[in-house]
Amino acid sequence: PSPRSCQPPGANEEALHYEIEELKQKNLALDQEIAQLLSEGYSLEELEKHISLLHEYNDIKDAGQMLLGKLAVIRGVTTRQLYPEYDLELSD
Repeated sequence: PSPRSCQPPGANEEALHYEIEELKQKNLALDQEIAQLLSEGYSLEELEKHISLLHEYNDIKDAGQMLLGKLAVIRGVTTRQLYPEYDLELSD
């Protein structure tokens, strides 16, 4: 039997209701955070630009991590062992 068939009737609906409530709370928290930033003098355009730059940074960082991983495999070492060679901190 599938895991879904083992659940009591209404359990899936309950789980969905709980997830919806969690998302509503996250949405409210984000709205409050945006309102706080706006009250501090930031504009929506600045916030959108900042978010865009963070996405770009994360994409570049992911690509760098992937390249380090491939290089580590080629050299037969861990990525951690490559960090000093490229003047990287483990927190990078």
